[in-house]
Amino acid sequence: MAHRRQIYLCQRSLAGRPEVTAHAKIAGIILSGGVSRRMGTPKALLRFQNETFLDRLIGVFSAVCDPIIVVVGLHADKIKSGIERASGVLFAVNPDPERGMLSSLQCGLALVPNDAPAAMFLPVDHPHIQLSTLETLAIRFRQDGASVIVPTCGGQHGHPVCIARSLVTELLALPSDAKASDVIHRHVGQTYYVAVSDPAVVTDIDDPSAYAGLLAQHQ
Repeated sequence: MAHRRQIYLCQRSLAGRPEVTAHAKIAGIILSGGVSRRMGTPKALLRFQNETFLDRLIGVFSAVCDPIIVVVGLHADKIKSGIERASGVLFAVNPDPERGMLSSLQCGLALVPNDAPAAMFLPVDHPHIQLSTLETLAIRFRQDGASVIVPTCGGQHGHPVCIARSLVTELLALPSDAKASDVIHRHVGQTYYVAVSDPAVVTDIDDPSAYAGLLAQHQ
């Protein structure tokens, strides 16, 4: 297991895309740096199926991804002390999460190892994501090496998104006022959409009403 580390936003040199093999490791990034205004409390620490949102996602990602990178922000210390699987991940701290999701994504991408040909990222407010969804995306990348792989459910695009090494480099190079979609849209011709029977890919739990619905649905 990797030792817990705290990394602040920084630039990191990235090598070219490694060869994709049947066992190529895919980095996993869990985005938990938001302010959680609508929820009123850090979403990472909400409970679902007897563990926190973040602990459950770390467990799911650990079956598919290596390393697992968790991006935290204003609630960094509270989140790190409030979960049980902290020793198995790398922490990246976004010092200014008010800048938006791209800033948190860039913090996480900066820790993607040079030998990882791809990265998969997911906001922490999808705690009910199915392991089979991550496995499907990983298999598809290892088979086809697509630049972008996006899961769909009911015709809607969702998360997690799997991106190849070349896009990691492009996203890190974006200015602070840009959006991740600026890069994703450049590669629409190299994007694969994979249909999954997992409504969690298009259902985020971002307010108390959605949280109550999630708990009621899974009782």
